[in-house]
Amino acid sequence: MSHPNHPDPVLAGPNAPEEAETFADLLSAFEEQRKKPAAQGEPLSGTVIAVSDEFVYFDIGRKMEGVIRCDDLRDPAGTLLVQRGDTLPVSISGHNSEGYYTLSTIRVERPRDYTELEKAFTEKLVVAGTVIEQVKGGLRVDIGLRAFLPASRSGAREQAELEKLVGQEIRCRIIQLDVAKEDAVVDRRAVLEEEESVLKQRAFDALEEGAVVRGTVRGLTDFGAFVDLGSGDGLLHVTDIAWTRIAKPADVLSVGQSVEVKILKVNRQSKKVSLGMKQLVPDPWSLAAEKYVTGARVQGKVVRLADFGAFVELEAGVDGLIHVSELSYTRKIRKPSDVLKAGETVEVQVLGVNSGERRIALGLKQVLGDPWEEAGKRFPVGSVVEGPIGSLANFGAFVDLGDGIEGMIHIGDITAEKRLTHPKEALTAGQTVRAQVLEVDVPKRRIRLGMKQLQPTSADEYIAEHNVGDTVTGRVVEAGPKSAKVELGEGVMGYCRLAEKSSQPGEASAEPKADLSSLTAMLSARWKSGSPGAGASAAGGRFRAGEIGSFRISALDPEKKRIDLEPAG
Repeated sequence: MSHPNHPDPVLAGPNAPEEAETFADLLSAFEEQRKKPAAQGEPLSGTVIAVSDEFVYFDIGRKMEGVIRCDDLRDPAGTLLVQRGDTLPVSISGHNSEGYYTLSTIRVERPRDYTELEKAFTEKLVVAGTVIEQVKGGLRVDIGLRAFLPASRSGAREQAELEKLVGQEIRCRIIQLDVAKEDAVVDRRAVLEEEESVLKQRAFDALEEGAVVRGTVRGLTDFGAFVDLGSGDGLLHVTDIAWTRIAKPADVLSVGQSVEVKILKVNRQSKKVSLGMKQLVPDPWSLAAEKYVTGARVQGKVVRLADFGAFVELEAGVDGLIHVSELSYTRKIRKPSDVLKAGETVEVQVLGVNSGERRIALGLKQVLGDPWEEAGKRFPVGSVVEGPIGSLANFGAFVDLGDGIEGMIHIGDITAEKRLTHPKEALTAGQTVRAQVLEVDVPKRRIRLGMKQLQPTSADEYIAEHNVGDTVTGRVVEAGPKSAKVELGEGVMGYCRLAEKSSQPGEASAEPKADLSSLTAMLSARWKSGSPGAGASAAGGRFRAGEIGSFRISALDPEKKRIDLEPAG
């Protein structure tokens, strides 16, 4: 309401009444236009305002909305070709029982006389008709005269759908006409296909790269899936379904499934559309460098084995490779299947990440550990080990010490009994042997073993048969100022420490030459009798090489095979 002191601006001024009247006339004229019945076939622009299970509702600028059956706006796959907000050229074909205008997407008119019928037939125009009844083989349609619509040309896919057409107004084309006999045959299916083609083209023209749309899987092949978008099919390539590796689309998709896809590329000339599903979720590789730090230990599933390595899935879409050389420190792996199997869960260490090339290098042996790091402690020099013979070579035999570590017995360390030309003369593969550790070289990953070192020697037997304090006979083979090396038996040596003795004037400086032939016989006889040699020096005296004497055992060391002596006397 206007305030008394402030006149309504619309009514202010000398010409206010005329202006108000003009506005009222315009509004009245607009309302009258909306109330005015529309002529059938009148071309209009309709905007989709709502969609129900049965009808699509259009605003056509009239008091009442217009409707088109949803089935008339679906493609062969059953996908509705329009959505809310779409604008289509339509024409009014009548009214339905609820008072809504019934619309057509193509402007059609009902022929009024035979001249118009002949023109429609000659020019192949689309005409409107009302389905009167169902007859044998099809339907009877009133197009100005009673025409026959064959069931095969009705556009109905089944009998129930054909029956629903009775009483409806349809759009069709006259394909046969005999005015004299008042006989005509019409085709509805061709008109529907043309309208569908127009709608599809309109929908195709609306496609934009980067847009996200929904479609229905129409077919599956080994290389991808064909998705019906309403405007035609788009190809969803197998590599664009998911970031994970997919063997075939049928593993994750099925015919008839509704999917949301992104339009990757539209070729207007060939009308080919490329689609993607994985593009709707983040690329897991974008965060791979942050999640998988070099040196970190992670778990994954072995998904594929190749001759050069094993592929491990760390997460959906992110695989790493364990190269065959990174499977074991100790074993020479020829193929990954010797160690791993598909589907197995393993713990691995990240060796390197290259997000740009989508590569992650993994290692298995780094997690299992290097047994050679503890080899020096596990197999100290002098210790005795036991294990099976793994293989034989010309130069020796390899013994399995466990955890992939092998020790090598040189052919010369197998036995002291005889000279071997090949290890197989004394050993066989798989045979369990005992050996002594002779040398450990961790950097070179080598352990040298010996078997003959564990076989009893003449020294072992001698030590076993004597005790500390026994008096024995031996021949001096080496003499020095402080010690002498004494042969106690064949291959048995003892070591005698001598007391210091000052030189006396007139003492002979020259040592008599020993008669070796007579000494050997004498030594052999005295070893058997155990009596001391005549040439033995008194305690604290000196010995000469070749001299036979009596000695007392002062110490025995079985491990070192050492016999310590002192002069008896």
